[in-house]
Amino acid sequence: MIEYLPRSKQHTELQLNQFGIEECIPGHFFGPAVRSHYLLHYVLSGEGFFEVGGIKYPLRKGQGFLISPDVFTYYQADTANPWSYCWVGFNGTSAELLLKQAGLTKDSPIFHYDRDDKIYQYLQLMNESREFRKARETRLTGLLYLLLSLLVEFSPATSPELKETRAEIYVEKVKDFIEMNYPEKITITDIAQFIGLNRSYLCSLFKQRMHISIQDYLIRYRINRACEIMGNAELSIADISRSVGYSDALLFSKMFKKLKGSSPKHYRAEILALSQDDSPKQILQIEEEHLFYSGFTP
Repeated sequence: MIEYLPRSKQHTELQLNQFGIEECIPGHFFGPAVRSHYLLHYVLSGEGFFEVGGIKYPLRKGQGFLISPDVFTYYQADTANPWSYCWVGFNGTSAELLLKQAGLTKDSPIFHYDRDDKIYQYLQLMNESREFRKARETRLTGLLYLLLSLLVEFSPATSPELKETRAEIYVEKVKDFIEMNYPEKITITDIAQFIGLNRSYLCSLFKQRMHISIQDYLIRYRINRACEIMGNAELSIADISRSVGYSDALLFSKMFKKLKGSSPKHYRAEILALSQDDSPKQILQIEEEHLFYSGFTP
């Protein structure tokens, strides 16, 4: 069984190109060849081997291999006990990152999953999804995410490259959480609980990567967001303060002056005066000067 799918215009982050299940005859092989997208093969029974970069990997039930785009590979079923396998072919802007989270790269192409038969079940559900006329593409994408989530969740996660990737993911999660929730009364503990990491560890990791504490990042993000809405003359300084997470306007003014070098009132006066003169270049220059003073842009 094999099915090829059209290019997705909706799911560009991760899109399924093909999937299939095959019971191979003894000695069945493919390659050497290159592919234009990622292919994950998972062995359901029997044996065979996968070869890439001059390295030969013997494989059996519960193991699998990754074929990366534009990499020469070769694989062959055992002559005495040929394998059967299922596979998914996919690409997308998030494909490489998701695979790295699972510990899979072109230099580390082998994975193990022998907890249950969920990978096979997801392939079966992909095949059964033909009954979905309007939402099949979305359902197939969801099933691919579920399949990859198994590999990510149960990855040994021992390689330095994977640890580095996960550190980047945690930092991005902190930044995303702040971007989505900065108007609320959030704390560092709230962020750590959301991400699921120890507070001290997360703070250390973030500062190591960003060279700024989470608290300072949050403060500076709020102040820069405040600068973006200063040009709205209908909002008072207190309104702006509340809009960026400060219920105390005096504290907001203190933090604003510390980071921008002038009070909110003075900063706003400059912006409004220039906007009345229709001087967008001068407004941009003022904003850039204040951002330089703060040493930070969100």
